[in-house]
Amino acid sequence: MANESVRRRIAGLLVRFDHHPVSVRSVGAVVAGLLLFGSFPPRPWWFLAPAGIALLALVLRGTPRLRGAFGYGLLAGLGFFLPLLPWTGIYVGPLPWLALSTACAVYIGLFGVAARLLGTLPGWPLWIAAAWTTAEWGRSSFPFGGFPWGRLAFGQADGWYLPLASLGGAPLIGFAVALTGTCGTALVSALRPYITGVGSKPGGVEEADTTTTATDVAAVRHSRLAVAVAAAGCVLLPLAGLLLRTTLPAPREGDAVITVAAVQGSVPWLGLDFNAQRRAVLDNHARRTEQLADEVAAGLVPAPDLVIWPENSSDIDPLRNSDAAAVIERAVRRIGAPVLVGAVLVNDDRTTTNSVLVWTADEGPGERHDKKIVQPFGEYLPMRGFFRLFSPYADRAGYFVPGHGDGTVHAAGIDIGVATCYEVAFDRAFNQAMRAGAQLLTVPTNNATFGDSEMTYQQLAMSRVRAVEHGRALVVAATSGVSAIITADGAVQQRTPLFEPDVLVARLPLRDSTTLATRLGPMPELAAVVTTAVGLVLIVTVRRTGRRGRTGVPPAAAESVAS
Repeated sequence: MANESVRRRIAGLLVRFDHHPVSVRSVGAVVAGLLLFGSFPPRPWWFLAPAGIALLALVLRGTPRLRGAFGYGLLAGLGFFLPLLPWTGIYVGPLPWLALSTACAVYIGLFGVAARLLGTLPGWPLWIAAAWTTAEWGRSSFPFGGFPWGRLAFGQADGWYLPLASLGGAPLIGFAVALTGTCGTALVSALRPYITGVGSKPGGVEEADTTTTATDVAAVRHSRLAVAVAAAGCVLLPLAGLLLRTTLPAPREGDAVITVAAVQGSVPWLGLDFNAQRRAVLDNHARRTEQLADEVAAGLVPAPDLVIWPENSSDIDPLRNSDAAAVIERAVRRIGAPVLVGAVLVNDDRTTTNSVLVWTADEGPGERHDKKIVQPFGEYLPMRGFFRLFSPYADRAGYFVPGHGDGTVHAAGIDIGVATCYEVAFDRAFNQAMRAGAQLLTVPTNNATFGDSEMTYQQLAMSRVRAVEHGRALVVAATSGVSAIITADGAVQQRTPLFEPDVLVARLPLRDSTTLATRLGPMPELAAVVTTAVGLVLIVTVRRTGRRGRTGVPPAAAESVAS
């Protein structure tokens, strides 16, 4: 009786879904977006992501018109990005936050259109999952270099899907999560006749009456097969990720070992004006490094082979300012190891470069990584004159220019891959460093401009994905937190509290081997984009011909798309 009551309630929901399509689908779309948001740090609810995709696909597949599919996708995008990105307007007002969230939501709207079209193809769960990966690629690329924040993979650092990063990076994780969700939608669709009592009976042919035909038998078998395949997809995809965890490198497994220190000096205050006391920030990091030297001398911690300071640890250009150089020089000599110094350098044309300098006691400043992916509307402002009309904060955007190079610096006898803050969100940053031979990865970052927001934890999750993707230990050094030591299996070995000066010291393994994800580079994402394009071309062909083609889509399906 209890099972029958549950079945009737679910059936009632499905009937209401049909009878009140706009209102119910609109609510469903927003809830789908909220489920996606709920899967992101600092919440550990990674399993909400496939549920969100499942609900969104359910909303989209039954939508009669393409413009409706776009609208429902847009609603889901707003339900996702509005609560995910409020930190972007924390000190500059709501307009940038609302504008960015809406722009990101447009891509979910475009995904909605693609999902509505591709949902008529055989094997549609695969096509729609590829379309989600394609939408993430588009959002990560256009405009102004793209904005990858909110990719499904970055909500999976604590989840079963994380080990998939070693095979295909963030794109493969996102595809697997999306495919699990679309398989869930397929499972609901396959079970619907049993739930509502319309069509095939749960008992199958054995419970059918004497008028059962061969067509009825085939329909029952097809329905059972659809249930089995969809259920298998829902179970096997996350389980595959969980089983792959045993293939990841052990935290101490490597070809050599290096002792690394990450210094978090903290800042006088948070916000856009944190660097008004630039000298105080520099002094904080130098002071904490000298304290580390005292702890080493006292035998409390091992002597580091390498020290990493965060982004913006010296906003005074030490190549032009002798006082700043002297502060750094003293700290470097005290610790007796090369220091990676995050510095803002002023160029001859008065533009600036966000750099990481290798500073040694013998040679002073040497190699450097100039941040190659600079943040639009923060480090620089595209179309400055236009955006000045909308926000008084426009002129506070920087004049940073992107650097060049392969993303590595050489210090302590090893090659170190560097992705400065915003760069860690982009696949290509560490891909280039790994091709150049990086044995250790680091993310020097400054989160002081975003206060006590979820941004810090979202970025930490990205770093964990990158560590697994490339099979490397990774060091996050932040001005105000969270700094962390991450092992190659994505585990956080050590971390600092927010807004407190601190130092992390760890012995980390170095590796020369590379993961499949590193070797493949952008190929998994490109495969998803090509797959989506092929599917859309097939749909267009079917709509034009109105007859069965190579896709195997019947004319009725083509007419449904055309409506």
